[in-house]
Amino acid sequence: MRICGIELKGSEAVLCVLGYNLGAFELPDCRQRQMAVSNSEDTETIRKFQFTIRKLFEDYKVERVAIIKREQKGKFAGSAASFKLEAALQLLDMPVEIYTPSTIKDQIKRNPLQTDFASLGLKKFQQQAFNVAYAAHNLRLYKDSVPAEEE
Repeated sequence: MRICGIELKGSEAVLCVLGYNLGAFELPDCRQRQMAVSNSEDTETIRKFQFTIRKLFEDYKVERVAIIKREQKGKFAGSAASFKLEAALQLLDMPVEIYTPSTIKDQIKRNPLQTDFASLGLKKFQQQAFNVAYAAHNLRLYKDSVPAEEE
């Protein structure tokens, strides 16, 4: 199974496709690491974003999407553009799950990565997207350890 982890920052989506097959994780070489939307107020721009990401998911056989939850209010609130991108992702015909930063951190603590992030071949800015994909895989693998807030 392949999960695409996504971190939404401003008007861009940082992507990391992570697969799990036969007891091992795999990082396919993905042609796109991030997707930016120049004008989130334009309907056609959002449709183009959705079409492009749908095609990427088809090409890489992504079965699920995992997004890092952003705050709706307060100092660390997500931007309006990021919530539009999230809505475009949620309207795709595939499971889309949103994970809190505390759930992601908890899963990484319970199931630490067996190698350091630098050796994975990803860019530093993809680390959070990787973390959410890794946490989503672990939650699926160890269903009995799902925190109460995610049930």
